[in-house]
Amino acid sequence: MVFLQFILECNKIFMMKAFDKKYFNKEIKYIAGVDEAGRGPLAGPVVAAAVIFSKRTFIEGVNDSKQLTENQREKLFDIIISKALTYSVSVVEPEVIDEVNILNATFRAMKQAVDNLKFKPDLVLVDGNRKFLSDVQVVTIVKGDTKSFSIAAASILAKVTRDRLMKNLAVQYPVYLWEKNKGYPTKQHREIIKKIGASPLHRKSFLKNILTEQQVFEFNSRAIETKQNES
Repeated sequence: MVFLQFILECNKIFMMKAFDKKYFNKEIKYIAGVDEAGRGPLAGPVVAAAVIFSKRTFIEGVNDSKQLTENQREKLFDIIISKALTYSVSVVEPEVIDEVNILNATFRAMKQAVDNLKFKPDLVLVDGNRKFLSDVQVVTIVKGDTKSFSIAAASILAKVTRDRLMKNLAVQYPVYLWEKNKGYPTKQHREIIKKIGASPLHRKSFLKNILTEQQVFEFNSRAIETKQNES
């Protein structure tokens, strides 16, 4: 049974590698896979990752990050960065998300991740059906994290990075239990916000149906005071 599972997993990875390989030609020698983590949470940043592999790189276990356990993702993270020709991770903070909206913040994170690679790819494969502006050709792949080896690897880098960030932030704001919910809108997380209000790291544009008018006022007042103190 274990051997059969191993064969099925390897077959899936071969299919994902084959998906990427069909884009290679004389002009396209380096392909970057791009994906994000954190579009849906109520708190914390959105994170995007970009990664480029050689045509021959094979990493057992690579899959859509949502299909993997936390332990599997953590192990694969180190293997991916050790075998990548280059990789980059970009973080866009909650205040930017509120300012430009989550879609544009995600595009910003993706573009930054690609721009920060050690060398420029010839093609970018991105998960989803919307593309960000780039001087490199961008191809959108619906459910790309289940089809493309490089996108799946990028999804693991983005997810692990964001989860680690949220665990670190949970030390500063332990009451919200971010080490467990990672900022996502679980019932427990929503109830905590309703009870005590939001933190500076919550996305206020995501909380309109959770906070009372008074809590929104207090939240906005704290944000204004913070900006004044920083200036």
